[in-house]
Amino acid sequence: MKAIRVDEFGDPSVLRVAEVATPQPGTGEVLVRIHAAGVNPVETYIRSGKYAKLPPLPYTPGNDGAGVVEALGAGVTGLAVGDRVYVAGAKTGTYAEQCVAAAGDVRALPAVATFAQGAALGVPYATSWRALMQRGGGRPGETVLINGATGGVGVAALQFARSAGLTVFATGGSEAGRVFLRAQGADEVFDHSDSGYRQAVLDRTSGRGVDLILEMLANVNLAHDLKLLAIHGRVVVIGNRGTIEIDPREAMAREADIRGVMLGHATPAEFAEAHEAIRRGLENRTLAPVIARELPLAEAPAAHEAVMASGPPGKIVLVP
Repeated sequence: MKAIRVDEFGDPSVLRVAEVATPQPGTGEVLVRIHAAGVNPVETYIRSGKYAKLPPLPYTPGNDGAGVVEALGAGVTGLAVGDRVYVAGAKTGTYAEQCVAAAGDVRALPAVATFAQGAALGVPYATSWRALMQRGGGRPGETVLINGATGGVGVAALQFARSAGLTVFATGGSEAGRVFLRAQGADEVFDHSDSGYRQAVLDRTSGRGVDLILEMLANVNLAHDLKLLAIHGRVVVIGNRGTIEIDPREAMAREADIRGVMLGHATPAEFAEAHEAIRRGLENRTLAPVIARELPLAEAPAAHEAVMASGPPGKIVLVP
């Protein structure tokens, strides 16, 4: 089968198509024929060799994908050959025509979702649920500011927040992105490239501040975020690319919390809760992953460049 292989860590050019043996499912595993693979920023960090936990070389990237069950290993129940599924955590990498995953990481894909949308679920939607609800403690009636809302996680968080009854403030760096966020149902939309947006956030809350901030670029925004919080407000750090100096007095004055989120630290029960929320949202159509681009597998280098650049809102997927 064809798969992307990484033989050395480096820039996107190290992502190359290769012919490899089709993996076989072992006990408790499932072989899935991939129709679409999700591309996530974390995969670019791993590929570059600048991530805390690196796979042994060579490897095939990709945690998220969607497709059809091709074969079942011993002991697998609840799935059948031919089922439409999405993968949220692959053992052999989803940038491939087929992949093996633990049965617990393979879930039914509701008929309302396309394979491309299924490939957008694993990391973005599970991360957004964990950030918004499990770590952020979002509650109906609260106001959440999603700082950088046009990416995969941001769009997912916006949809979850709306369906959960929160007031949604969202920021985007381009006019097209802000138009998109309004169409997605954000209650207020701001231009985060304009430093004046922070005062506008306070003005929209009559100076009270917001209850929760989901932060995609903490090394730029965290010090400012603390000033935008209401009393007992929380900042959940989802993304960060460097260090920043903050004034702890801003947190003290509001009894505010700064909370990190890393999907890999979720317990099995928390993963199950997140994916049950995803299933419900897809079936009742409050969730609808937005696909920005679908690229052939051979264009994985371009996909890695695009996922780290400003571009059309939504998810980038590879199509084997």
